[in-house]
Amino acid sequence: MENKTENGMYCYKYPHPAVTTDCVMFGFDGLKMKVLLIRRGIEPYKGQWAFPGGFLHMDESAREGALRELQEETGLKDAPLRQFHTFSAPERDPRERVITIGYYALVRLSEVKGADDADEARWFAMDEIPSLAFDHDMILRTALTELRRQIHFEPVGFELLPEKFTIKQLQYLYETILDVCFDRRNFYNKMRHLDLLEQLDEKAKPTPKREAFLFRFRPEKYEELKEKGFRLEF
Repeated sequence: MENKTENGMYCYKYPHPAVTTDCVMFGFDGLKMKVLLIRRGIEPYKGQWAFPGGFLHMDESAREGALRELQEETGLKDAPLRQFHTFSAPERDPRERVITIGYYALVRLSEVKGADDADEARWFAMDEIPSLAFDHDMILRTALTELRRQIHFEPVGFELLPEKFTIKQLQYLYETILDVCFDRRNFYNKMRHLDLLEQLDEKAKPTPKREAFLFRFRPEKYEELKEKGFRLEF
């Protein structure tokens, strides 16, 4: 049943859950996949690490709320968010009934400067994740599963690399996302066969062994392959 109040707003005779957003921000330092966490400054779980996020305002969409919280807590603006799951276990938040909408994004580490709405914001390697507040360990596992699924259909990994990168950097990235090891020659041949990369005349800084050519991603080629039902297999 529903009734209208004097100002015309509806009043329903059942409880309303609160709604939040939580954002899993993935980054890559050239060797390891990293996740951005903030240290909570208030209860519950004060002092523990969690994902950037917070309660929605009444006049904003979930995406708008997620972008606002990211900017307030990490200084990151206009992140390329992807919604991946809704978490609604009744006891997930000790304060009240809270449903959270999960987003993830792939960003370069340099794009996150930090802001003032959290005690601290820090990047953690995947093998160094501390104990997380609420059900954020489940949120992380779910986001990583979705990222591993999506990497076969979209060039998501290229968003984590600099504009110019080596094949070795690209291989490290795919290995750390998928938690596998590739044969170097097979990986190189696979990427070159797809024609997704443009080899540049530039080379990376010389190493004790040899120099390596730099490459750049070809987004127009990816769009062409996507129209044909492209799926990246290893």
